[in-house]
Amino acid sequence: MKKAIILSAGQGSRLGHLVDDRPKCLIDFTGRSLLDRQLDTLAANGVDEAVVVTGFRDDQIEAALAQRSGGPRTRTIYNPFYKVADNTGSLYMAREELSGDTLVWNGDTLVSNALMRRVVENDRPGICVTIDRKAEGYDDDDMKVVEDGGLLKAIGKRLSEGVNAESIGLLAFRAGGAERFREAIERAIRTPESTTIWYLRVIHHLAQSSEVWTLDINGEEWGEVDFPPDVEAARELTSRWDAEAKPAAA
Repeated sequence: MKKAIILSAGQGSRLGHLVDDRPKCLIDFTGRSLLDRQLDTLAANGVDEAVVVTGFRDDQIEAALAQRSGGPRTRTIYNPFYKVADNTGSLYMAREELSGDTLVWNGDTLVSNALMRRVVENDRPGICVTIDRKAEGYDDDDMKVVEDGGLLKAIGKRLSEGVNAESIGLLAFRAGGAERFREAIERAIRTPESTTIWYLRVIHHLAQSSEVWTLDINGEEWGEVDFPPDVEAARELTSRWDAEAKPAAA
């Protein structure tokens, strides 16, 4: 796995005053921004190229990237439609990057190095959606999944029947999967609902007519940052990750 596309165009308005003057991906998590932590996780797992899709306060993201040292190599693609189009619009702007072995990663999701290692080392061909399980029920904001035997059957926030997993916002494409996804994105952006759909809606439609795989990372650690309480939970998580990494680096 050589390349990742990180979707960081949105403001993250559900976080309130935390994002008045900066994009969500630049919120600090115990000394490093969310975006820095994503890039460091990619570098630690041998992903040497990252394409960051920007939108809100793209100048701040450009400045933050310019200050980085070390891998991966980064470049940006600006999505001028970030205010009116959902993340399908971001992937449409970055559609030429959807080729070969590629990750697509939501810009509001933190994952551990161990979790990313499993995603990178997994060899499922085509399209693979990273999923987790909950012991209890899934809530309205979860990107719910119905899967069977490692194959995705349905994905969406409004699912109610047969839900047995959730997407964590990290997908891997291999062996023609990225190209298949790019063609589907190009079709979706031409439909009447194009500006209102998540890219995972496109994945749902693909799964109705062809194989889309899932990778179950139950037991690994990750966090999504959507609401103010998520920020505190993610800071506790990243603080512990940093503490656990220190003995190994000594």
